[in-house]
Amino acid sequence: MKRNVLVLASVCLYLSGLAQTDSTGNKTDTIRIGNMTIVKSGKSSSGDGSEVFMGGRQHTLYRPPNISTNWLILDFGFTNYNDRTNYASAAAQQFAPGSSSDWFNLRTGKSVDVNIWFFIQRLNLIGHVVNLKYGLGTELNNYRYNAPVVFTENPSTQVSYDDTRHFKKDKLAADYLTAPLMLNFNFTPHRREGFGLSLGASAGYLYSSRQKIITSEDGKQKSHHDFDLNPWKISWIGELQLGPVKLFGSYATQSMFKKGLNQTPYTVGIRFSNW
Repeated sequence: MKRNVLVLASVCLYLSGLAQTDSTGNKTDTIRIGNMTIVKSGKSSSGDGSEVFMGGRQHTLYRPPNISTNWLILDFGFTNYNDRTNYASAAAQQFAPGSSSDWFNLRTGKSVDVNIWFFIQRLNLIGHVVNLKYGLGTELNNYRYNAPVVFTENPSTQVSYDDTRHFKKDKLAADYLTAPLMLNFNFTPHRREGFGLSLGASAGYLYSSRQKIITSEDGKQKSHHDFDLNPWKISWIGELQLGPVKLFGSYATQSMFKKGLNQTPYTVGIRFSNW
């Protein structure tokens, strides 16, 4: 009788050991349900999380870290501005004598915005659903004009209409060093490419501005001045994540010029990032 009890106990111990061992090589923290095996290892072969094997196929349950960093993010978008200038005012006529709104119409599809973010970090606030996003990068705004307008410093900024030459390109460029701050809502925190929304603001400092002109008569010409552009650009910003597709947008809180023109820039485009 005692011998039978010892044999039965040995068989039970052996079966218990088999239940804790699977083909992945892990001997603990393994759960099997039918043809599904869950390996709760803390780290999976593809990153933080647990591995789930169903019918021989591997699936990973993603566990986002509390702080994650995305390096070298690229934005490409189209930029324009809301022109609320009173061209009949003395300030507008002093800045751009004889001007009208037609002078500053932009070429559709040619006025672009390219942003290069050195890094953006995401800090978990509430259950990886509510996060804080912040970073640092550059905004490169390029405004392509339809009309042949020319900015000069002489000694103050003045805009003139030059119809004596044939313009192939007329572009005003404004580059900013920018720091964004956003509140992020990640509706699918356990998916690497999920769905989410970010809202916030950014502060940018103008570090370079120039006008580039190409004419048939004089070729390419560049003029580097501040053109009475505002040194600071404060914008409301947003980001929308739809799986692998990320969209962004911004709308400045004030005119891009300190005087004369009341033109408030905005941008929409696509973002290339990991999250």
